[in-house]
Amino acid sequence: MAHIIDGKKIAAATRADIAERVAAFEKENGFKPGLAVIIVGENPASQVYVRNKKKACEDVGMYSVVIEMPEATTQDELMDKIEELKNASAIHGILVQLPLPAHLDEEAVIAAIPPEKDVDAFHAQNTGKIMIGDYDFLPCTPAGVMKMLEFEGVEVEGKECVVVGRSNIVGKPQAMLLLHKNGTVTICHSRTKNLAEVTRRADILVVAVGRADFITGDMIKPGAVVIDVGMNRREDGKLTGDVDFASAEKVAGMITPVPGGVGPMTITMLLENTLTAAKKYINK
Repeated sequence: MAHIIDGKKIAAATRADIAERVAAFEKENGFKPGLAVIIVGENPASQVYVRNKKKACEDVGMYSVVIEMPEATTQDELMDKIEELKNASAIHGILVQLPLPAHLDEEAVIAAIPPEKDVDAFHAQNTGKIMIGDYDFLPCTPAGVMKMLEFEGVEVEGKECVVVGRSNIVGKPQAMLLLHKNGTVTICHSRTKNLAEVTRRADILVVAVGRADFITGDMIKPGAVVIDVGMNRREDGKLTGDVDFASAEKVAGMITPVPGGVGPMTITMLLENTLTAAKKYINK
């Protein structure tokens, strides 16, 4: 049976380290790193995420503010709020919780967040920096995956790495980070021919397609490291990943569970980015 990669344990250890560095930062500079999260509308999943982000900030000693805006918020109103936070000296990181209501332009919103306060690392300038390997911030989920691999002593260099999923938020940056660590990387997606043939070559398999139980045990190389980024809710209300855990666990060498795997790491890396942003503010 596979070794279970415990995201909660790794997140707790990482957050304890961040809390120490936040305390040292406050002592040296006289203020806390600050994060502002904007949420538009009543999406229940988004509300849970935002509450978790605020609590995580407070737990490590950061300043955090949540700005709740109604579903009917106009593009101009949202842009004005971002402009206000752009100039707020107590706020070093700005995050707009996605998805936004359909009438709002997500791309324009992301572009409006100044790159130095873009703690999600979604701004085109930050994504470009990831491409060339000279970055300030990393998208929180791929960064969390890399932290988990490092914590578990998984060597990426020279390994066959397969990423299933090509989103701008996870798939593409994940592939880049593995490439920067000298992995040999293949990106697959829903239109990849003979997907199982490709996934069975992977020493490290990262799955981020948003489809429940999409990868099964027979698609995994024996002994592979399997990282499941998916978070899907079944009809019975239970959470499940993109990997069929029961069959995959019998084949893999290491595997992340859902929940309790990658999820806790995502918010942890947001805290890391907020601290980095505050340090950049000082240096500027």
